[in-house]
Amino acid sequence: MRDGLTFDVHELGPAGGDPVLLLHGFPQRGDSWRAVATRLAANGCRTLAPDQRGYSPGARPAGRDSYRLDEMVADALAVVDELVGPTARVHLVGHDWGAVVAWRLAARHGDRVRTLTAVSVPPAAAYLRSLVTTRQGLASWYVYAFQLPWLPERVLSAGGGPFSRRFVAALRGTGQSKAAAQRDAAGLADPKSLSAAINWYRGAFSGPPGDPDPPVRVPTLFVWSDGDTALTRQSTELVHRYVAGPFRYAELCGVSHWIPDEAPDQLAELVIEHIAEHPA
Repeated sequence: MRDGLTFDVHELGPAGGDPVLLLHGFPQRGDSWRAVATRLAANGCRTLAPDQRGYSPGARPAGRDSYRLDEMVADALAVVDELVGPTARVHLVGHDWGAVVAWRLAARHGDRVRTLTAVSVPPAAAYLRSLVTTRQGLASWYVYAFQLPWLPERVLSAGGGPFSRRFVAALRGTGQSKAAAQRDAAGLADPKSLSAAINWYRGAFSGPPGDPDPPVRVPTLFVWSDGDTALTRQSTELVHRYVAGPFRYAELCGVSHWIPDEAPDQLAELVIEHIAEHPA
């Protein structure tokens, strides 16, 4: 589908429905959106949830340089080009790393985005600022740990089993359910898939820093949950500074970082409202 890479895409909803591109984060796949996608499809949306770079077996290049953010943005656009159209505009929804991709895509390719819904993670500039001005730096300890060569893979290895029990325990510690944690750890039981997923973090520090993203000008909804152990409230308080278009903030109470799994009804309702408020 792009540069010899082939992406698996989970699709639901009517072919003529409003296209919604759903981008997953670490350590998940497109199927982590199923509960949300089912609700969106029932409302007439056509949902596309790709297994992103490193998670699709046919799109798993080696090396950290292959996992720079701009590569993931180009991948997402390639999915839209092929499945919706080369000039099509979509409603863009991203969670965790998928939100990072979505922020950049909306900022630099606003002509391809009708609305943006970013879940859990603020834009890169807001996140980086919060690292040095708030306790976000401590909450992001795992980001630094993932920069180490081979050690993260060894710690999280499944050892030939169906999944890594250590990985499941770590995910459970962030509030994820047992079933979801086992699902996601099983998806990275293969050593190559595990390294590829971790390379998203390594790729973020690969190469010289580029120009800062311009403000997002499309209608934007940012959703955060107060049970998130990875992203602090302080990081969310900076988000509005990086949006020049219509902006709304929604906070889910008593919900962990894993919003699409844990609160699909609430999230789907917010996305449906956001889409309805900003028709084409």
